[in-house]
Amino acid sequence: MAASEPAREDDRTLYWSQWSLTWWKFKQHKLAVVSGVLLIVFYLVAIFAEFFSTTDPHAYNSRYTYAPPQAVKLFQSDESGWRWRPHVNGYAAATDPVTLRRTFEIDEQTVIPIGFFVEGPEYRLAGLIAWNRYILGAVDPSDPFFLLGSDRLGRDVYSRIVHGSRVSLSIGLIGVVMSLVIGITFGAIAGFYGGAVDSVIQRVTEFLISLPTIPLWMGLAAAIPLTWDPIAVYFLITVILSLLGWTQLARQIRGMFMSIKNEDYVMAARLDGSGEMRVIFRHMVPAFTSHIVASVTLAVPAMILAETALSFLGIGLRSPVISWGVLLQEAQNIRTLANAAWLLWPGAAVIVAVLALNFLGDGLRDAADPYGSN
Repeated sequence: MAASEPAREDDRTLYWSQWSLTWWKFKQHKLAVVSGVLLIVFYLVAIFAEFFSTTDPHAYNSRYTYAPPQAVKLFQSDESGWRWRPHVNGYAAATDPVTLRRTFEIDEQTVIPIGFFVEGPEYRLAGLIAWNRYILGAVDPSDPFFLLGSDRLGRDVYSRIVHGSRVSLSIGLIGVVMSLVIGITFGAIAGFYGGAVDSVIQRVTEFLISLPTIPLWMGLAAAIPLTWDPIAVYFLITVILSLLGWTQLARQIRGMFMSIKNEDYVMAARLDGSGEMRVIFRHMVPAFTSHIVASVTLAVPAMILAETALSFLGIGLRSPVISWGVLLQEAQNIRTLANAAWLLWPGAAVIVAVLALNFLGDGLRDAADPYGSN
């Protein structure tokens, strides 16, 4: 019996269900699993951004403009030795005698105690529950506490990155969902009916693919009136990205439909009297659901990068909306980069999120074909 175990392991495709095989194949992709966990954390932080930030992202303090990041220290030494006391060091301000520009340095003699679940300005958690607790912050709210430094108005960069994740990550999901609906609809119609209908849809798809993406985005985004409400701008930017992002998915869906529309189970459903829409969405679409999920996962990073690029160029989302692209506008000149390099941290958030989504998409794409070679 012991000698037969390896054979049973190799022949798992004979007795495991489709979902069991898919999950097993996905777990083999360690980087995808880690990326999935990381993305869960990212989206939890985005949902509960108020709690995971350290202060109000719109609050400014003109006394601490371009203040450098403060390192968190867990222990402090005194006469009795080292003891547990989470804290950061304060700032010592100095004025350059030539440029008269005020700069900050970390003052090792000033200790600012920090704690978990500290009180602060009241907010509505996830927009629903009134609360005033933050996961981390200065024990005395009047003390300066900037984990990742501050910007030109003295606003906390860390808190703004946390709140920016809500817009940047959600615009990717919402945009991809809209693109998914459009792509599946047009791809399914083209692949199922073929003929003149397929030719028309393919010509429209090819026309949209041939358009230069960035200039087109810029032109459409620049047409948004400056007086519009930020929420309306957010919605319209999402629609623009969706209307231009469905073409590749539609072509993939079309190819899949053309490959299975003459399969026995599809013909059986037709002979059984099922309507065309039921055949498409009840029998054909579920056959490649896993491939759609993988394609969608790989499309989300493109949406995030598109929003970041538009906002960075100043023709996408605008302040007071907070997104990673809007935050990167602060780092558009050499002087800022030379004196406040920490303003590039939103770019690091974009890189990590996009890489995680791509690795997750790779894992899902491999898992979508569990019968392939290991």
